[in-house]
Amino acid sequence: MDHTGRARLSQAQSQFSPGNTYLNTATHGLIPHTARLALERNTREVATGGFSPGAVDSVVDAARSAYARLVGVTADRVAVGTHTSQFVGTVAASLPPGSEVLLAEGEFTSIAFPLLTRLEHGVRVREVPLDRLPEEVGPTTTLVAVAAVQSATGEIAPIEELRTACADHGARLLLDTSQSAGWLSTPLDGVDYIVCSTYKWLLGPRGGAFLTGTAEALAQLSPLAPGWFAGADPWDSLYGGPLRLAEGTRRLDLAPVWPAWIGLAPALDLLNEVGVATINEHDAALADRFRNAMGLAETGSAIVSLPAPEGTAERLAEAGISAAIRDGRLRVGFHLYNTEEDVEHLVKALSETG
Repeated sequence: MDHTGRARLSQAQSQFSPGNTYLNTATHGLIPHTARLALERNTREVATGGFSPGAVDSVVDAARSAYARLVGVTADRVAVGTHTSQFVGTVAASLPPGSEVLLAEGEFTSIAFPLLTRLEHGVRVREVPLDRLPEEVGPTTTLVAVAAVQSATGEIAPIEELRTACADHGARLLLDTSQSAGWLSTPLDGVDYIVCSTYKWLLGPRGGAFLTGTAEALAQLSPLAPGWFAGADPWDSLYGGPLRLAEGTRRLDLAPVWPAWIGLAPALDLLNEVGVATINEHDAALADRFRNAMGLAETGSAIVSLPAPEGTAERLAEAGISAAIRDGRLRVGFHLYNTEEDVEHLVKALSETG
């Protein structure tokens, strides 16, 4: 990492005040001080009658633009919502009977469940091992849906191979970047749909999500549950007909949970200031440092999964370490606010619990 990158990272780290060794970003990221102050101001306004919902429109627009900058798309191709499953459900509803969908085995259910509900509508869903997904794409495949980084294991999906396989067979590709956006530079060119929750590596409060993708694929989606915020003029779309949706991707917007976006906008600005490449170098180095200490092969993923003897989570909590158990294994994640001292603390605690 060059001097400029280290300086930006150091400045960003001063925006966080973890009360423990926090290694649970894959569950929920820490919010920076700028976001906390914005949320506290919003809470005071709501409590005292000074809150103006219309004033949040510009905050949502700012967050939309900041996310577009972060992932390298234009803001007019970004829809906002609250949960990734809503947007996956929108894609699922566009699938005609006879469609074949490929999922990775053990995929997070916010991806899997909306697609599995289409079984009763004549859609076929096959679950195959993650590393075999590209070779399983064939002429009957309509959609491949997969997390760019697997929630349970931290395994990085073979995105380049999937893009090629889908292009070769005329299938669409849906990526969930909830466990990768903010630390992994994912090539999104040619990816039809990208969904992302904002409360993990994007460091926002829970209650925000994004949908983007290619202009051609987005244009073929119909809003699944449009409300006033999807209107051409949201504040003139509160009552009655006729249907008057916005043009373009914004017709897919879902009404925002206002505090989520008030907290998210400054967090996205912080990530853009540091840069995903710098964050990736930092996060992956810490995770691989931990893997080396535990005798595991380096993978470059910020998420590490390893066997967890019974009681591991409780003993780590007693040592002041926040982590998670997923699928019967210990899961830890390293983000921009983590340090080498955090790695050493974790390794020491695990050696004492073993």
